Amino acid sequence: MTDLVPLRRALLSVSDKSGLIELARELAGRGVELLSTGGSAKAMRDAGLKVTDVSEVTGFPEMMDGRVKTLHPKVHGGLLALRDNDQHLAAMQEHGIGAIDLLVVNLYPFENAVAGGADYATAIENIDIGGPAMIRAAAKNHGFVTTVVDTQDYDALIAELAQNDGATSYAFRQQLALTAYARTGAYDAAVSAWMADAIGQSTPRRRVFAGSLSQTLRYGENPHQQAAFYTDGTARPGVATARQHQGKELSYNNINDTDAAFEAVAEFDPKNGPACVIVKHANPCGVATGDSLAAAYQRAFDCDRVSAFGGIIALNQTLDEETARLITEIFTEVVIAPDATPEAAEWFQKKKNLRLLTTAGLPDPTTASLTYRQVSGGMLVQDRDNGRVDLSDLKVVTKRAPSDKEMADLLFAWKVAKHVKSNAIIYAKDGATVGVGAGQMSRVDSTRIAALKARDMAEALGLSEPLTQGSVVASDAFFPFADGLLTAAEAGATAVIHPGGSMRDDEVIAAADEAGLAVVLTGMRHFRH
Repeated sequence: MTDLVPLRRALLSVSDKSGLIELARELAGRGVELLSTGGSAKAMRDAGLKVTDVSEVTGFPEMMDGRVKTLHPKVHGGLLALRDNDQHLAAMQEHGIGAIDLLVVNLYPFENAVAGGADYATAIENIDIGGPAMIRAAAKNHGFVTTVVDTQDYDALIAELAQNDGATSYAFRQQLALTAYARTGAYDAAVSAWMADAIGQSTPRRRVFAGSLSQTLRYGENPHQQAAFYTDGTARPGVATARQHQGKELSYNNINDTDAAFEAVAEFDPKNGPACVIVKHANPCGVATGDSLAAAYQRAFDCDRVSAFGGIIALNQTLDEETARLITEIFTEVVIAPDATPEAAEWFQKKKNLRLLTTAGLPDPTTASLTYRQVSGGMLVQDRDNGRVDLSDLKVVTKRAPSDKEMADLLFAWKVAKHVKSNAIIYAKDGATVGVGAGQMSRVDSTRIAALKARDMAEALGLSEPLTQGSVVASDAFFPFADGLLTAAEAGATAVIHPGGSMRDDEVIAAADEAGLAVVLTGMRHFRH
């Protein structure tokens, strides 16, 4: 094996023909013999390039609707032969196998076919066989063969050839081999994930996870941790697919918090009115609806102005100038919305460090998909929490039923509870949070902390009574004892929504009746760890 390997013969067979002709011309200009198949060969011939069909090399025509065309020793031998092995060279000589120094292949667009709603038979036909086989062969032999699987690497290849007088270096071939194996791995992951879904296998024996590098991050959660952001190719609107209009690159924590905020605000259908979610450290610290987007933001901000400083703001409707003006009154890290008016975007330009992201839509909170979390030695996989309840799902268990106003606030608070870390307690009033308790080991502590924050905020706003007076409370899980529920009542809450299911439900309900509370059960829990 030598460091520099000149390119004399190349096989190009691609589904995505972006940049193909430019690359082929560069290769032909350096005297590289071009081999190809099907549509790729036609495209290059139409561009005036001399191309040899693989079928001429193998002596076999493409057959079985193109399923068999490159699976032949004269192709794989040309890719796999070690150029410094006398036995390999003798075999090539004996069987008329010519060396292939460059493989340029991108695979049948399986992922695109599935994303476009292809039926089972169509999806099967979009599974590439010859392409992955050639890629793996060429990448294994990267000591001598250059393997290109991404159109974005064409320019790098051209630059490499210019720098090395038509040759590629070993380090360059190593890097491309790494990319090649990652691509075939991701391709197989996509096929296996689709098939598991297609045949209704929710827990397949083996599961593969794959992603494409979107951004190398400055660091992870802390400066001593290296990090990167990978996308999974899904079209779900959010931070991964958003357009960033201004501001420096998102950090690890920005991405995590922005995702939390946007998924939370998506719970509120924009057809039903404006909504705003403010997130700090992955927890909502203010959520509100309003007659306008500006009003929704102001009401969310007034839940916890201290925590909102340096937070992430998510909106469910197009950002307008009035809302943008209000947001710029304090330091904010990121604002994400389906869209923004030109006037709003212009207003934000006064805050150069403020990132503005637009997504052209909201994620569907009812969509079924998987979430992943790594643990030592393994991976936890579960369905996304797309659970929802409506009025007909609720069971009134106290002597007093909630009023219509209380019921509306209970349903609002329950939507928020789904996105607050457990143990989660949410006080809400008039379609806005007024106190949020998150991530505590004790549900009573969450209840107290949320009420304390509401009292502090009332003082800051110059109000005579706590924000929690006349509020409702949502708890993401049942009250194991009556103490948490009674703490909420002491803070001024009048109605409670929680899943129920405790061994002491009767005791808790009796305490609620004695305190004059209305309690409804959902039968659904929203733990979020």
